[in-house]
Amino acid sequence: MFLIKNLTRISPTTSSIVTRFRSTGSFTLASRFCTASETQIQSPAKFSNDVDRSQYSGLSPTREGEKPRVVVLGSGWAGCRLMKGIDTNIYDVVCVSPRNHMVFTPLLASTCVGTLEFRSVAEPISRIQPAISREPGSYFFLANCSRLDAEAHEVHCETLTDGLNTLKPWKFKIAYDKLVVASGAEASTFGIQGVMENAIFLREVHHAQEIRRKLLLNLMLSDTPGISKEEKKRLLHCVVVGGGPTGVEFSGELSDFIMKDVRQRYSHVKDDIHVTLIEARDILSSFDDRLRRYAIKQLNKSGVRFVRGIVKDVQSQKLILDDGTEVPYGLLVWSTGVGPSSFVRSLGLPKDPTGRIGIDEWMRVPSVQDVFAIGDCSGYLETTGKPTLPALAQVAEREGKYLANLLNKIGKANGGRANSAKEIELGAPFVYKHLGSMATIGRYKALVDLRESKDAKGISMTGFVSWFIWRSAYLTRVVSWRNRFYVAINWFTTFVFGRDISRI
Repeated sequence: MFLIKNLTRISPTTSSIVTRFRSTGSFTLASRFCTASETQIQSPAKFSNDVDRSQYSGLSPTREGEKPRVVVLGSGWAGCRLMKGIDTNIYDVVCVSPRNHMVFTPLLASTCVGTLEFRSVAEPISRIQPAISREPGSYFFLANCSRLDAEAHEVHCETLTDGLNTLKPWKFKIAYDKLVVASGAEASTFGIQGVMENAIFLREVHHAQEIRRKLLLNLMLSDTPGISKEEKKRLLHCVVVGGGPTGVEFSGELSDFIMKDVRQRYSHVKDDIHVTLIEARDILSSFDDRLRRYAIKQLNKSGVRFVRGIVKDVQSQKLILDDGTEVPYGLLVWSTGVGPSSFVRSLGLPKDPTGRIGIDEWMRVPSVQDVFAIGDCSGYLETTGKPTLPALAQVAEREGKYLANLLNKIGKANGGRANSAKEIELGAPFVYKHLGSMATIGRYKALVDLRESKDAKGISMTGFVSWFIWRSAYLTRVVSWRNRFYVAINWFTTFVFGRDISRI
């Protein structure tokens, strides 16, 4: 951060030189960036936040003799799977994302209560695609994309500075030959007042960290002498809104934590802590009735209370349902699905019926050249006649794998440059086949449904065997051997010694 604060200032009369930090620990001028005909270097002391950051030009279009550039917006399941499969002998890869890692979301709920450590579910981008840290034309930028200029083949970006008052974000542009929008989606609040201010989502590692700190803080505050009985019950009431897999799995992990750890280490409050799961319709709607009934039965045994209702208002210490019922809470976790992000909504691209970026069967955005969209931010256009695919990790991952193979094929046919792939045969379109669904519900129990749909024939099971399958499947799906080792060790230490209750 010291180095960033002391970047040299470029004269406003000229274009700027964008510098890159290498593993050597110093900043070097990169010939691939736009250069200026004349520069004036000023001392770091004269560097001011009033500098017009728009003067920083960024990455210029690729030249003859250089590899074509694929720009990936996002570091989720779709974007990371694409970067992992892209052939870096054909392309330079540039990733723009507000985080420098991928989150293994199926195990994120386990980190909230100390079953797993946070680093076990975070995989650095440089490990997924090593070329980003070693190839001269490949980069990772910690930034957000603010605008797309499809005609000029450019994206406009703005850096993240982590809220520091001493350094304002600066803007830059990146020219692309192929652009892949994989920016994901954002949590759906349905316009309910107070959700953004008072609820915690469960989509990122920092969300899990916030939930963990809030939960442990409430446990300790509730044991304070002189606290009223009503306030104690409120602090120890954990409310989860949303009965999908994420909400149910978090409720199961939380009930396990209460039964196995809280009752041993917080014996003074063990009878006052409760979990309530609020859902407008049926929980786990993607599973059949038999599996849903089993899940409800097991969660009830674990002490999870179900409330069917629609949240109308969220206040700092209570939420209000559509029938007027007031539900006090100390911890509120919001898990009601996802919708298009503000960035996706701002793009002047065709949209699918749900507001996501409209694509064809080859993941292309038909109205512009060399732009693709994958993952939760995209959906089939109505003209394709295909239904919108669910916002699932397995969908995003397989779209990323398909598009990586497609771009490799285009690159080998000399279509990697901008506007050069119009006549290339793309081959078979993307076809999604559902591999099944799994969800853990605590107490060494889980649901496993390996059918293509809940009405199809196939294998579905519950109980301990399902829980063992769930753990085995996700352990093999963790991206790297390093994190698989972390996860296995965390599971073992939790089983032997219990969960870590340190509030760090």
